[in-house]
Amino acid sequence: MAKPDSQTDDKLLKLMLAGDEEALTTLYRRRQGSVYRFALQMSGSPALAEDVTQEVFMVLMRDGGNFDPARGSLNSFLLGVARNHVLRRLERDRFYVPMDDDSENEAAASGFSATSPFKSDGPLDDVSRTEMIESVRKAVLSLPARYREVVVLCDLQEISYAEAAGVLGCAVGTVRSRLHRGRALLIEKLRPAREEDSTVADVKSERCFA
Repeated sequence: MAKPDSQTDDKLLKLMLAGDEEALTTLYRRRQGSVYRFALQMSGSPALAEDVTQEVFMVLMRDGGNFDPARGSLNSFLLGVARNHVLRRLERDRFYVPMDDDSENEAAASGFSATSPFKSDGPLDDVSRTEMIESVRKAVLSLPARYREVVVLCDLQEISYAEAAGVLGCAVGTVRSRLHRGRALLIEKLRPAREEDSTVADVKSERCFA
């Protein structure tokens, strides 16, 4: 029999539903990171993201038989469940807490660090990079949910438009239009931060040539 790590998600799910605990463990290790990052990027709360991740896999164990591979990947199914739980929690708890500024591990886990164009050439560059990551994080969290979720899925999770449409239960055209609007809103929200960064860079340059 093939090792669990070499099995497809669909096969692992079938084994899990048949009572194979090792298959469940493998599925969890393989997919929990994606679910956690999505919940974290949507909410800004590590605690909420952890809760949602656990809830998603509880749903998988209970209702995994409802998964239809003809309608999309298991990852899409899990993200769709995560989306529903996140939106319910945000609505219920008004849980809109941005991540701590000094939480480098959480920033890396969330995937926000990949958005920074800065290179760490010195202490001032590190500060600029951290500030940019925080600006992007806050800007994403401030987007209306319908735009935030497509930005998170397509730009941060880097899944296809078709897969995002499966997660959200809408047409690919809807994903495209919402993503276009979401990106435009992000540019507007980040413009003050970019202008401030430009001013800081000018000051640093003046100091170098003083």
